[in-house]
Amino acid sequence: MADDILTRTLEAARKDQETVRNGVPTAKLLDGLVFRDSVTHRDDRGSVTELFDPRWNWHPDPLVFSYMFSIRPGTVKGWGLHKLHEDRYFVVKGEMEVVMYDPRPQSSTCGQICRIILSADRPRLMNVPKFVWHADHNVGSEEAVIVNFPTIQYDHASPDKYRLPIDTPLIPFSFGAAHGW
Repeated sequence: MADDILTRTLEAARKDQETVRNGVPTAKLLDGLVFRDSVTHRDDRGSVTELFDPRWNWHPDPLVFSYMFSIRPGTVKGWGLHKLHEDRYFVVKGEMEVVMYDPRPQSSTCGQICRIILSADRPRLMNVPKFVWHADHNVGSEEAVIVNFPTIQYDHASPDKYRLPIDTPLIPFSFGAAHGW
């Protein structure tokens, strides 16, 4: 009987796949997605974390605008897409998962989902390429606070923002019980 249970459960199980090799994630990143680890300077008074410096030559577009937004725990902001600009995120507080779906026909990652965890515990910049659907999901237990350095200034009269509902059947991803829009 016990052998039967073992056999049935193992037949129904899915074996984990390799996710890290030599300390480097094995998941393929979307075309055009880049990161830049930030530097935090600590002393007995506290800390200073560098958010963005054009001398890093991290991104070809200059710093022209920035804003801060927050996401409550368990909440999703998305799906969104930009035709004219890239987002460049930096998490100041909390933890969020950025889920991206690449619909770009010319991209080698067309049709792929890419999930990235950004956290204040590992300060770094990340861009979201143009024409990539993305959703920001607070996966932590506190409010997430994010600074965005988009590559163009926000146009209040004609926002460069296209939306789909978070449960759209057009994107092969589910946020489960998370809520948002």
